[in-house]
Amino acid sequence: MSRRKLIYEGKAKILYEGPERNTMVQYFKDDATAFNNEKKAIIEGKGVLNNRISEFIFNQLNDVGLETHLIKRLNMREQLIKSCEVLPIEFVVRNIAAGSIVNRLGLNEGSILKNPVVEYYYKNDALGDPIVTIEHIKINDWANEEEIKKATKISLRINDVLSGLFRAVGIKLVDFKLEFGRYWNNEEKKIILVDEISPDTCRLWDTKNEKKLDKDRFRKDLGGLIEAYQEVAKRLGIMPEGTNIKEIKTGISKTIKLKKS
Repeated sequence: MSRRKLIYEGKAKILYEGPERNTMVQYFKDDATAFNNEKKAIIEGKGVLNNRISEFIFNQLNDVGLETHLIKRLNMREQLIKSCEVLPIEFVVRNIAAGSIVNRLGLNEGSILKNPVVEYYYKNDALGDPIVTIEHIKINDWANEEEIKKATKISLRINDVLSGLFRAVGIKLVDFKLEFGRYWNNEEKKIILVDEISPDTCRLWDTKNEKKLDKDRFRKDLGGLIEAYQEVAKRLGIMPEGTNIKEIKTGISKTIKLKKS
């Protein structure tokens, strides 16, 4: 499929105009970023793995009636997706204390929360993606109350599905980030899941030894990021296309470290 007009380029993906009305092509890059883009690297093969893992998870969600923007995977790095107006909010679902909540609330990393918690973050790099309340979202017209309630309800349903999915393959779903968009089907507006779900957007720990199988391996300089992502794909039963993924060198190979911005 010939690539069309570039619509948007983010830290980990590029969006192109799709071949049909109300479609786009989502391209997964090998770029890795952390700490609001202060730490950067190019990790060969990361985009390929995230494309496959996210496709698998989005198909699982579509199959249980949780609509996503995924139409189909096109190749090793690209997906055909529905064109949506993305809400400028990240919905973060937490099951176990890790990351920023540990420092903000003085919790012990690894402590299990009494119930899943949904937090809201305003997507704005210049402001450092600050945590916000539902009132902040409404007064700034980032989303209305109905949209917030709908997306929050879907987030918790996704958590139920994915917690079971990962638990079955020996992985704890610690927390994860979701994004939602407005999708118009004729005159009907829906709130549906967009972006991706992958080890880039989730914290995933091995249930036996709590080994990190996610982007924290990059954030914390633990090494072996590609090995960890491959392990997640292997446990989910995702088969590589030919030998391409298998041929990617293990660990953080051929990494181009860039200076802090």
